[in-house]
Amino acid sequence: MDSIKSDNFYNCLKAMHTFAETYAQQTNTFFSVDPSVTSIIIAGLANYKDNDGVPLCPCRNYSNEKAEIELNYWICPCVSMRERKECHCKLFLQPNESDASSSQKISIETIYENL
Repeated sequence: MDSIKSDNFYNCLKAMHTFAETYAQQTNTFFSVDPSVTSIIIAGLANYKDNDGVPLCPCRNYSNEKAEIELNYWICPCVSMRERKECHCKLFLQPNESDASSSQKISIETIYENL
């Protein structure tokens, strides 16, 4: 594991891991067949949660994170995911999507391996 990350980052990572698994189950969505994709996205959410207090979508470029937080659109789960089950970053995939696995679980060790 990267020693540059704070202890709080790892707490956020665990929280985002739990959130992702729970949300996938609640919405009948699935993770990618490539666990590194899921891991990187969960780590990105944790990074935003650690730095800004909320899990902004890590797959977007923001000119002003604070303004984006105020808008509340890209905080995970973002509005398009909540309203239409469309996940921009591909963390939560519909069962019929070609890159969707049949799993709603990912081990924390797999996420650590992909940091």
